[in-house]
Amino acid sequence: MFGIGGGELFFIILIILMFFGSDKVPEMARAFGKFMAQLKNATNDIKQEINKTADQSGITKDIKETFDVDINPMKDIQQEIEKQKEDLESITGPIKRQN
Repeated sequence: MFGIGGGELFFIILIILMFFGSDKVPEMARAFGKFMAQLKNATNDIKQEINKTADQSGITKDIKETFDVDINPMKDIQQEIEKQKEDLESITGPIKRQN
């Protein structure tokens, strides 16, 4: 989580408890949770608005026609993975476990 280990997280929590006291920490955590939820909702609203505007103006259709490709990168990645698997299997053949 954010490159923070267990010991570091424990130390941060200990410092927060020392500065604010145990009675304020739950209140601060709730406020932080509400802030994160609002931020996530705002981000999702912005993404939806951008996608809606792009679909209405035909940008995604123009991109598909211009580049003559599908805009789904996962599909391309999955196809490349399958191709590499087939190439590897054709080179090595079936690998058997030795007991």
